[in-house]
Amino acid sequence: MHPELVSVLRCPVCGDGLALAGRTASCPRKHAFDLAKQGYLNLLPSASTGIEGDSAEMIEAREQFLAEGCYEPIRQAVVAAAGEVEGLVVEVGAGTGYYLAGVVAAGAQRSGIALDVSRYAARRAAKVDPERIGSVVCDAWRELPVRDGAAQLVLNVFAPRNAGEMARVLAPGGTLLVVTPNQGHLEELVEVLGMIRVDGEKERRLSESLTGAFTRTSSESVEVAMRLDHQAVGRLVAMTPTARHTGRAELAERIAVLADPVEVTLSVTLSSWQTV
Repeated sequence: MHPELVSVLRCPVCGDGLALAGRTASCPRKHAFDLAKQGYLNLLPSASTGIEGDSAEMIEAREQFLAEGCYEPIRQAVVAAAGEVEGLVVEVGAGTGYYLAGVVAAGAQRSGIALDVSRYAARRAAKVDPERIGSVVCDAWRELPVRDGAAQLVLNVFAPRNAGEMARVLAPGGTLLVVTPNQGHLEELVEVLGMIRVDGEKERRLSESLTGAFTRTSSESVEVAMRLDHQAVGRLVAMTPTARHTGRAELAERIAVLADPVEVTLSVTLSSWQTV
């Protein structure tokens, strides 16, 4: 990880800034954290919430599915919404860094920090662009290991939303971009494959979770039809929470009844927010 990327981070123990010397990031109070051999920094507090990060299998499935370009319309919309903003971009729940990488690549003066609780995700994100993107393991529900006001842009795509912390790391006038699934998202697969349904109150809960720290400035729908073969459907399910409670054999049987390829709806809302 580049030293300049470490310089925007803060110690998860005391909150002081971190600096990189060799392969160790440390704060003035001598709390030290070694870079993993894969290039990421683990700043997960010992007293985390115990949230379970994505497994190696889930991350592998996600990387393969995203590489096929099926969610490229979402990434293009996020890149467009980022506009001409330069500076630091932080993604909360970054996974493999797919969306963050697109945004950082679109700006000559942009750098990025990928935050995720899964060390398997962090390993992948660390390889995306080591000079411009740093990968950090942390708990999104606790204090984020990023300095106050360090970011010009925060991304939150299908991820946990800690409003207070996202507002804290944003500079005045900074922007938060949030992507949430609509009720029609993957509707052709939900019942057949026993996938987790989108909560009908999701929009209300989104507003409630951010109001007070942020004000919504815009909102747009991204909806396209995807044509997925059975392998792609399997990878899509394997990268979601559904994979935790559906066995492989059962999933294969359910997928087999679908058309091959099957037309599946991608339907999400991209909203932009600014700090109050």
